Amino acid sequence: MTNAARTLLDQALKLSVEERAALAHDLLASLDGAPDEDVDDAWAAEAERRAKKLLSGEDPGHAWDDVCARLLDEFGR
Repeated sequence: MTNAARTLLDQALKLSVEERAALAHDLLASLDGAPDEDVDDAWAAEAERRAKKLLSGEDPGHAWDDVCARLLDEFGR
């Protein structure tokens, strides 16, 4: 760690818990880079496609009890 980074860390550790949490959140978010609008658009289109199939009855979906039972079988309690 550079001296500059160490100085920043020392200063950050003097912040309140809330301020440190907000700072940590922002620092972690900065590692993700800029959002990819193409990916966001693709997910929005996929959600719309799935909703239309569900609402039209083309895809009946799955009962929660069945989904829950499958998850418990696969991953346990």
